[in-house]
Amino acid sequence: MVIEVLVVDDQQLIRHAVAELVDHEPDMHVAGTAENGVEAVRKATQLRPDVVVMDVRMPVMDGIEATHLITQGATQSGARVLILTTFEDDADYVVRGVRSGAAGFVGKGAEPEVIVEAIRTVHRGEALLTPRAARNLIDRYAGAATPGEDLHPDLKSLTAREVDILRLVAQGQTNAAIADHLGISVVTVKTHINRTMTKVGRHDRAQLVVLAFETGLVTPRYR
Repeated sequence: MVIEVLVVDDQQLIRHAVAELVDHEPDMHVAGTAENGVEAVRKATQLRPDVVVMDVRMPVMDGIEATHLITQGATQSGARVLILTTFEDDADYVVRGVRSGAAGFVGKGAEPEVIVEAIRTVHRGEALLTPRAARNLIDRYAGAATPGEDLHPDLKSLTAREVDILRLVAQGQTNAAIADHLGISVVTVKTHINRTMTKVGRHDRAQLVVLAFETGLVTPRYR
């Protein structure tokens, strides 16, 4: 199966470089390119790409708003959005991006193989946070509640098992690792994660990670 990719960046050089990178992969094809958020939303609706590689700061409409419209707006295209940015050190951008529906973040300075693998990762329905983005997300919520305090109201609807799995997801564990840790099947893990997303009104794994930090379910181990 060929992954159809829409590349969005206001800088022509970067737009063309990413497009060439994608087209060199045998399992990928550039469905189109866009230079701002408005054009990105329009082309995502028209072209129905599988993945949108999205810049953040752009004229007319930024990548955060465009991501929201593509993933959650009235013109939902079904595309997964990978934010390619120089702002992975800015936790506010990471949080806003995840809340808007982004499935992953990768820095513009990443190696080409990292970028193409990130596209494959979000296309598989998985979430992707680079180590730098994850660290800054942790630091962003360093003041969250400490373990042992009462469960946050937003998590009250979850079962004990769902809380355990949410905590492990936020710690970066894969479904296979969670299954092994809890002694259950991967299918059961996926079922719990899907139920958790439904209960808490989140759309993907990345948003669950943010929720876990926002509610104090997971706190940083270091500063």
